[in-house]
Amino acid sequence: MTARIDHVVIAAASLEEGAAWCEATLGVAPGPGGEHPLMGTHNRLLRIATVDHPRVYLEIIAVQPGRAAQRPQRWFDLDDETVRDTLAASGPRLLQFAASVPDLPQALAALRACGLDGGEAIAASRMTPRGLLQWQIGIRADGKRLLAGTVPTLIEWGANHPAAAMPESGVTLQSLAASHPDAATLRRAHEAIALQGVTVKQGEADLCAVLDTPRGRVKLQSAGL
Repeated sequence: MTARIDHVVIAAASLEEGAAWCEATLGVAPGPGGEHPLMGTHNRLLRIATVDHPRVYLEIIAVQPGRAAQRPQRWFDLDDETVRDTLAASGPRLLQFAASVPDLPQALAALRACGLDGGEAIAASRMTPRGLLQWQIGIRADGKRLLAGTVPTLIEWGANHPAAAMPESGVTLQSLAASHPDAATLRRAHEAIALQGVTVKQGEADLCAVLDTPRGRVKLQSAGL
């Protein structure tokens, strides 16, 4: 089993604010996304792939107004009061990343062996102009991220991957690093799923993505959120 970076997640108080942030910060407008009826969220997407990360994209996600989630809590801590208040006060923020795996139940079991509950495998889907996207994703009932988002949400795609339909954006992922006070547990978790391409460091809880963009090199950080 090998896990690879699938996408980085930027959370916003609203999708409109997230799109404006993307243009101002990265110099490009995000492409279209879709709705997630299961979670009451919607998104916009931007391809940030490189030779080393050929299917990686950036997801801007927000709670969809007037749409209730069908789960007790939305994914990525989007129902957490601190997360919501921070996004409202400080703007969009890197919050999480997802890693694709070939066998989601096996990968979730590997995390449990490290003492980390990545949740249960949930089937999800959304309609796109090119047809139905289907995937399985590990989601906890409480919607919580693991180790402040430094352990990825795990995802297993069906026949189609969204990056296949995304045009080149001029933005590319150069590096992704995760730090946490309990770096030993973080490192064990990454090793358990054989995660490739993410640097682990000792330090305050933080997820840091470095992107090359039309506006130059940009560093995005979760800064402990």
